[in-house]
Amino acid sequence: MENNEKNSMIPRNTSNPAFNPEFLAQERVLDGEPMTVNGAINKTGICLALVFLAATFSWGLVAKGYMDLAKGLSVISLIAAFVLGFVIIFKRTSPVIQYLVPVYALLEGTFLGSVSYMFEASFPGIVQTAIKATILCVAVMLVLFKTGVIKVTEKLRAGIIMCTITVAGVYLIDLFLSLFGIRVPAINAATPFGIGISFVIVAIAAFNLLLDFDFIYEASRRMLPKFVEWYGAFGLMVTIIWLYIEILKLLAKMQRRR
Repeated sequence: MENNEKNSMIPRNTSNPAFNPEFLAQERVLDGEPMTVNGAINKTGICLALVFLAATFSWGLVAKGYMDLAKGLSVISLIAAFVLGFVIIFKRTSPVIQYLVPVYALLEGTFLGSVSYMFEASFPGIVQTAIKATILCVAVMLVLFKTGVIKVTEKLRAGIIMCTITVAGVYLIDLFLSLFGIRVPAINAATPFGIGISFVIVAIAAFNLLLDFDFIYEASRRMLPKFVEWYGAFGLMVTIIWLYIEILKLLAKMQRRR
């Protein structure tokens, strides 16, 4: 009976690769301070602040005309963030992640700063709008989760995971085809259909926040080590950055339609 209750507390799946359900199968903390939901949220705030600082730096480089330097840093940062992200996932049971996650945030910020500037140069005001929309989405989903208006059931979780995997598959196909100068119209064209697809992808990214919140909540219930707050912040940050990028792309499509 105890085993069944214990297993029922562990989400079976999550679409965010940072949140592996097996991670929650760890034993409770016997010594020391356990992680908390508020602690994970605070760590997420720190990570996002680091993202903003790094983005401001790379944005400034582009604005001052150091285009080649900014582009080089962005490419290096993107590759480094990709590699470091996997390192963090594989080292998720080690306290070392509390030092790696802030570095990851700085790398992501460096990349996002240059990308954001390019969008802003083409569509003035779009970055500020995207940031506000992202904050609003996160706040709304957090309220919906905390109030229980939307409950993270197994069916909902499975549906979000399936949709997320589908989006990832389409993006991989688009990336492969782009090597031959071909792009998937459904996710790139500023047509009514293309805009509709972007709305759907933004919604999927927003719903992934529910899974992230649920994971952090369950991890805190199991009283995992304090450093796991950084891991929770990492996973949540990954989703928020994805949401921001998708909102940027959606707004850009809508601007091109005018």
